[in-house]
Amino acid sequence: MMDFVELVRYAKENECSDIHITVGTALAIRRFGTLRILDEVPTAEESRRMIFSILDEDQVAWVNSGRDLDVGCMLGDETRIRANIYHQRNNLAASIRILNSVVPSFEELGLPDVIRELAELPRGLVLVTGPTGSGKSTTLASMVQYINKNKSRHIITVEDPIEYVYPHNRAMIHQREIGKDVDSFATALRSALREDPDIILVGEMRDFETVSAAITAAETGHLVLSTLHTTSAAQTVERIIDASPIDAQEQIRAQFANVVRGVITQTLLPLADGTGRQIATEIMVGNYAISNLIREGKTIQIPSLLQSGRSQGMHTLNDDLALLVRTGKVTKQEALNVAADPIALGKSLEGVR
Repeated sequence: MMDFVELVRYAKENECSDIHITVGTALAIRRFGTLRILDEVPTAEESRRMIFSILDEDQVAWVNSGRDLDVGCMLGDETRIRANIYHQRNNLAASIRILNSVVPSFEELGLPDVIRELAELPRGLVLVTGPTGSGKSTTLASMVQYINKNKSRHIITVEDPIEYVYPHNRAMIHQREIGKDVDSFATALRSALREDPDIILVGEMRDFETVSAAITAAETGHLVLSTLHTTSAAQTVERIIDASPIDAQEQIRAQFANVVRGVITQTLLPLADGTGRQIATEIMVGNYAISNLIREGKTIQIPSLLQSGRSQGMHTLNDDLALLVRTGKVTKQEALNVAADPIALGKSLEGVR
């Protein structure tokens, strides 16, 4: 029976993104977005040993008390992982994400050129959105690493857990982990304003307190980068507003309209030849017209502005998906599966196999 390090090595050799360990059942891996159950079924003790091998004594005690745990760590072979340990049917389970040992560049990720322009902004709010497993953290990491290589900036990251670790290059980077270095995202954001940052990365905008603190940080002259689990630019705007108490929504709408500089929505699709995955994006740049739509509550009109804003690097997800299908990178069916508006995409691809 392979141990945890051997399991990770096997997953890396097969270009897998995730590993699932469940006490009492077979191991599973996710490769290019598809889950595969392995033939090998470890004993309950072997499964527990694999899970506990990545935890320290305090973390083992925490998990044994019945609580879930998020953890990021570096293995002996310099592989960095992010794991969530949880309980199901009175047993332990773990979902493990294998992270790139080196942060990929924009070109390696297939990101559009406008991402570089957003990373170079002096202030404002830039959000990377998409479903779970769509590569949001990696896109954010590539933006931080680009700044690190090219700009003399002080960057503070607030993460749960820390995923990518950045060596100091031109930038100075301080990474704070929720539960270890600071209690919450909102607390870290309030503290960050007194720590002379140029750029603040917030791992996730989980609640109104964090959203409000992030917008305040952007208003006070910082570049704030963060993520949301939304699937379009328009939905992102609505999620920010809806996360606010009713009596604060108009104020947050006005503040958000003033500070938003970009929304990058992304998803990952299997390549048509089965050799990997391809990113598809929707890009909203927070120009004057976009800010006005947000301020006036006319988010339903955002998609049409994205289509007319191509000269500024904007496009809808459907536009990008249609291009990927026409160039043969992804299949029509895979594109339709992730399209925000599959009916419109289907019409634009009529006659394309």
